[in-house]
Amino acid sequence: MKNNKLVFSFAFMLILFFGCQSENDVEQQSVAEFQENFGQSVSRDFIGYVVDTNNNPIQNATISIGTSTVQTDVNGLFILNNADVFERFAYIKASKSGFIDGSRAMIPTSGKNNVRIMLLSNAPIATITSGSASEVALNSETKVNFDGAFQDANGNPYSGNVSVSVYHLKPSNDNIEKIMPGMLYGATESGEEAILQTYGMLNVELKGTSGQKLQIANGHTAQITMQIDNSQISTAPSTIPLWHFDEENGYWIQQGNATKVGNQYVGNVTHFSWWNCDAFSATVDLNLTVKDSSGGFLSNAKLKLTVNSTNFSSFLFYTSDDGLASGVVPVNEVITLKAYNICGVEIYSTQIGPFSQKTNLEVILPNSVDESVKVKGKILKCNNEIVTNGYVVMRLGNNLIFSSINDGDYEFNTYSCLSINQFTIEGFDFDTFQSTGKTTYNMSHPLTNINTLKACNSIVEYVSFKINGEDTIITENIDSQNNLGIVTYGNNLFANQLTIYANAGNPSNSNYSLIMECASNQLGSYTTSNSSFRIQQYFSPFNHFTFVNGLTYTSGYKFKINKFGNIGDYIDVEFSGTTITTQTYNITGIAHVIRDH
Repeated sequence: MKNNKLVFSFAFMLILFFGCQSENDVEQQSVAEFQENFGQSVSRDFIGYVVDTNNNPIQNATISIGTSTVQTDVNGLFILNNADVFERFAYIKASKSGFIDGSRAMIPTSGKNNVRIMLLSNAPIATITSGSASEVALNSETKVNFDGAFQDANGNPYSGNVSVSVYHLKPSNDNIEKIMPGMLYGATESGEEAILQTYGMLNVELKGTSGQKLQIANGHTAQITMQIDNSQISTAPSTIPLWHFDEENGYWIQQGNATKVGNQYVGNVTHFSWWNCDAFSATVDLNLTVKDSSGGFLSNAKLKLTVNSTNFSSFLFYTSDDGLASGVVPVNEVITLKAYNICGVEIYSTQIGPFSQKTNLEVILPNSVDESVKVKGKILKCNNEIVTNGYVVMRLGNNLIFSSINDGDYEFNTYSCLSINQFTIEGFDFDTFQSTGKTTYNMSHPLTNINTLKACNSIVEYVSFKINGEDTIITENIDSQNNLGIVTYGNNLFANQLTIYANAGNPSNSNYSLIMECASNQLGSYTTSNSSFRIQQYFSPFNHFTFVNGLTYTSGYKFKINKFGNIGDYIDVEFSGTTITTQTYNITGIAHVIRDH
């Protein structure tokens, strides 16, 4: 904290100095002083996604972190590495035409920082006319009253119709941590750091007939009226500070007050962005390292911190890929920490604090009915080079988590959920903008090992497998009509039999093929007794693997059908076994193929 005690003569000189400065100069100096709290400039990595209020991904949203920008892809995801931020403050902005600008602020960690932003539509709800007093209401409890004076971004008076969009964000909104700008952190009137307890936020956007942004005219105000959440009416103070969000710098600034009138807060504001009714407290930094019972770092873990006193409610953290989560919490308060599995079900709760100074805390989650699980694999480019700039999405029902790719490898350390055991994996290469497509798996505890996938949209079908854990072999769909690629049958020699052929190329120059058969097309696991697997050698042995001429079978063979789609849809199969030859070859792999009949 800064020492505000000054000798009188020096203070008098400062007053004279500021009296000669413009309002903009004073604001810039205030920003610079507050940013002294942020620490030194550092380079950090970020991964995140942007969605609308229906959780649909928003493509081509512009993400800005410092001077770096990137676009979200078809999944609404982005990766931005080596972004210049502060040690204690990173500000991530998301913008897309048709939406209110969104943002997130955080204390960045040294790992891949996890960012989630939900954008709101900026469609107007009303049109008013300059020069006349007017009221725009969301409902009978939340509204804005204008006196009719407006100006454009250059400060010029505006005359004409004004389109008005209004959004009231209640503390009870399940998506508040994705929608609200920045984080609940701001600068008090005296320039001190504060953590905020929101009693409701209001966003108002004004646009002219040409789509230009407008503001309330200088010297004028508008009155905002916000409904107080029913759960907060009894604890809501009679007078509460108002805070506006600084869209340029990424934190809240205290300005004015609102008064409680019945079940509403009423206050006057001088401009519009986001306004927030908040109690506040002094802050302390809290760094959490989250592990499972075996000591593995948990990534994508959702943590909810609820202050036990009546003054503050909840703050959400998400761990990075190395299990780290950092943020600010109220000083000297006991806090309930809760952790959630992929499906959002609470799996752990404990009491932490109070904290009077910066604290590094390790949290170890015990094994439970929702077991910890590691899902890992490798992603290659079309030319078989490893992917160095990409990510992998893991979906369980409507739940999504993501992991960056490091030198071709990815890894999820998380807690599974009892309600959903089947999931899909899809890898994306940011350099080529190509994906692996979705492949379906069943969760295996404590490790689900995914064989190598190729981020190559032109590959519709493939079989990926390893022999003795060495380099991955991928056979692609070359010409399935001539049995040179992959052919799948829903009904072949026997009723409901599944057969998959996978050849490396034309038999005249190929050296092996895979043939898999299973006397079922139902989801589930099968063994040697009801399935077969063999490698057919055509001519020369495959590199350093030597197979017996003719057919090579497996013993202890396992065959797991994870997905069996309709004709034209995908069949996903995991397989493993040991070859019966003069040498022992352990084979593990996956098949991602289209059912043709």
